[in-house]
Amino acid sequence: MAYGQTGSGKSYTMIGSQTEDTLLPEKVPHEGIIPRATRELFSLVSKTPRGSHDIELSVLEVYNNEVWDLLARDCEGAAGGVKRDVVSTNTGTSEVPSLMHERVQSAEEALRLIGHVLHLRARNSTLVHADSSRSHLVITLTVTSKGPDALDLAHRLQSTQQGWRSQRGRRGSSGRLPEAPTGIPCPSPCPRPSLTQAPLRTKLHLVDLAGSECVGMSGVTGIALRETSFINRSLSALSDVLGALSEQRPHIPYRNSKLTHFLQDCIGELSLGHL
Repeated sequence: MAYGQTGSGKSYTMIGSQTEDTLLPEKVPHEGIIPRATRELFSLVSKTPRGSHDIELSVLEVYNNEVWDLLARDCEGAAGGVKRDVVSTNTGTSEVPSLMHERVQSAEEALRLIGHVLHLRARNSTLVHADSSRSHLVITLTVTSKGPDALDLAHRLQSTQQGWRSQRGRRGSSGRLPEAPTGIPCPSPCPRPSLTQAPLRTKLHLVDLAGSECVGMSGVTGIALRETSFINRSLSALSDVLGALSEQRPHIPYRNSKLTHFLQDCIGELSLGHL
């Protein structure tokens, strides 16, 4: 997640110097974290057996504490953004029902889709930034791994991220998931092979947060003032969640904002995150 004041370069860091409708390298002289991470992910998957991994892409924004699916299409097939909701599952995680997931076969295909919907993101002009992002952008790449090498890919993904992602939760200093000890018989009853090779779903969230804003400096009024209020409150909610996690409080206030509610599974104890 890229966090900072409005105009500090978060979108440039995450996306790069993109044009209006593409993130392809020949048209983006300076790539951001999102295109670089996407290429690295597909590079890792290319080293595994063909067909053992599927990758899906979703793109949403949180605007005025409402979730909008930017990949959703209208009756004419055009991407226009559809309002969604965040719900908690019976397993304690969060999800967005009916969120559009596009299966992608290459980094170029994924970046082309992202580039085509970037113009849908809410923007407004302020005294600080002429093209200020007024929403939090969340791009998610979901990898479904099949076969015995699924856990190995998850380990290699985490190993790759060590340079730019800090460890969280109960992992050791290497940032990797603890490996099962070898040479120790499994307790009875042993897991069935069909269960141990069940598909493993791994999510990589890439988040370009809207910038914190001082009304006195930005000079916003009307709609832009309301946007600023929602942006600052959601960032405050994110700070509260991270503070509660670091202090190991018994209650983590994920539901105080739809941003933190949706990101619950990537900022909680069983994930790796970097702000």
